[in-house]
Amino acid sequence: MSKPMPLDVEDCLRRVLLRAQVIIEEAMGRHITNHAMLLQLLMLRDAMHRGHYTLDNFRYQPHGEEAKDQGVSHSSSLSIVNSVKRLCFSGSGASALKEMQETLENLSSMILEVKELALFLTSYPRMYRQPYSMHLQLANCMFGRQLEAQVIINFLMCRQPHGHEELEVLPIIGPGYVGKSTLVAHACKVERVRDHFSEILFLQSHDFTDNELAIFKEECARKYQNHLSNSDKDIGFLVVVELVGDLNEDAWNRLYSALKQCVPGCSKIIVTSKFDKISKFGTTQALTLRPPSHEAYWYFFKTLTFESIYPEMHPRFTYLAMEIAKGLRSSIISAYITAHLLRDNFEIRFWCKFLAFLRGSFHKHASNSGKHPIDALRENRPTCFGRIAAPSEDLVIYCQHQLCSEEKVPDIRLQDVVYGSARPHGKVEILVWKSLIPPYYSYVYTGEIQELKTTAVKRKRSTKNGVALC
Repeated sequence: MSKPMPLDVEDCLRRVLLRAQVIIEEAMGRHITNHAMLLQLLMLRDAMHRGHYTLDNFRYQPHGEEAKDQGVSHSSSLSIVNSVKRLCFSGSGASALKEMQETLENLSSMILEVKELALFLTSYPRMYRQPYSMHLQLANCMFGRQLEAQVIINFLMCRQPHGHEELEVLPIIGPGYVGKSTLVAHACKVERVRDHFSEILFLQSHDFTDNELAIFKEECARKYQNHLSNSDKDIGFLVVVELVGDLNEDAWNRLYSALKQCVPGCSKIIVTSKFDKISKFGTTQALTLRPPSHEAYWYFFKTLTFESIYPEMHPRFTYLAMEIAKGLRSSIISAYITAHLLRDNFEIRFWCKFLAFLRGSFHKHASNSGKHPIDALRENRPTCFGRIAAPSEDLVIYCQHQLCSEEKVPDIRLQDVVYGSARPHGKVEILVWKSLIPPYYSYVYTGEIQELKTTAVKRKRSTKNGVALC
């Protein structure tokens, strides 16, 4: 029996990925309430992401002699066909071919299993008209959170038996900037959710002081009185509590007691936090959000970066994009910023320079602090980035926070400081990203530019110690 040829396996995997994408994109535009169907679709979606990553890794990563050159200027501009021919005669190529064939078999099997599911999709109503390109869908909707959104909607729409006295609480847990508030905002946008509650109230706080609770309680009571006078329907409130910091049990009990006194009994509470311990405040199982997998993140980043351009036509750019994505640690905000910058500078020399800068800056921070800078930012710790326009300076970020859509945002953008010529003096507020989707938060860094030690000092020290510093 003859061994499968790389080009045959590649072509089969490409066609199977297209079939999977058709099913998933059709599903993403519909109100699917069946939990088992959503789980099956998510498994197919995850397999599709792995398939795209495996295929791109096979096509664009250097192998054999190319792998010896680890610089960003390797000859990845060679045609895909020639690269595949070289893979046939290399050990790494055989391993990559085996991985691609296993991915193909797994994805083909899953598509057969969801054959009936694809037929059932048409029985669910559409949420919106399908966009004309996938990059618009990713730029204006949450990426990969359909199941989680449906969990929230099911919690909100479920009615408790008459006479139920306790307020139901759904905790949502996840690291900073993973999309907790955005996910809740998307669930609250659904028309049937808005019709289900007479009021949707948002409360954001580091802690709950007596004065803060008194103000919020007064607002709830006023809205409740208006509700009683204007409607005879038993419709509750939805209270969304966004915890910026930690929350002890005493503070939670004060908040919960205050809400029980001033909202209808059929009201519900969603509380979001990065701390796992809030799960004990819930009346149902907590919903945990995690950053997207590396394969899913690559699919997301590639779509944003290339937009309507076919990556297959630009193999060297695609290789560079894969390497850049690896360093961004599945950060959604970093994906938006970086993709925007690369699109505006679609030139191979800039992409090579950017990758080299990113690697150097990340390696320097990890060497000094023991942490990747993206991880340090997630923990809101001081973080140091280089400046591509001024290698003798660093941008030190002390903390990050988010602003509501009504608040004024800084004029200085992150890309202008790190990748451009802007050089603010002293501590400054820097706009990182303005979200295009609800709740339309703007993300802001507080930092300052610091000059590095002069080269002369370093040379003097290297002569004394007999070590060459660069």
